[in-house]
Amino acid sequence: MRQKLAILLWNATIDRPQLCATPFVHAAAAASLDAEVEIHFAGPTVRLLVDGAAANLRPWPGMDTSIHDMMRQAANLDVKFLACAMAMNALVGKEEKLIPEYSGTVGASAFVQRALDPEWATLTY
Repeated sequence: MRQKLAILLWNATIDRPQLCATPFVHAAAAASLDAEVEIHFAGPTVRLLVDGAAANLRPWPGMDTSIHDMMRQAANLDVKFLACAMAMNALVGKEEKLIPEYSGTVGASAFVQRALDPEWATLTY
């Protein structure tokens, strides 16, 4: 059984918080089952990595848990948060602070490599 999971975020953006919860819940669930988990942030999803951007986002009205709370839970289970270098350069200002859970930048080929590797399962949101 594969024990590695790479998740690609490309549609779960700050302007669509209802789509942001599930990827982090799935990442935390996989990590709690001792899987190695990476979340790859592509395009505008890199804005979730800006400090404060996800702190006030809720997937639906009346929910106390923020998207950043869900991100933190996944990161506390050793989920790595990897951002597309091109998107970071284009969409995140050099003066903007990133969340402590941020793991670093990678090229687009990093997720493709995971998708081609039979040891890794992939999900896309």
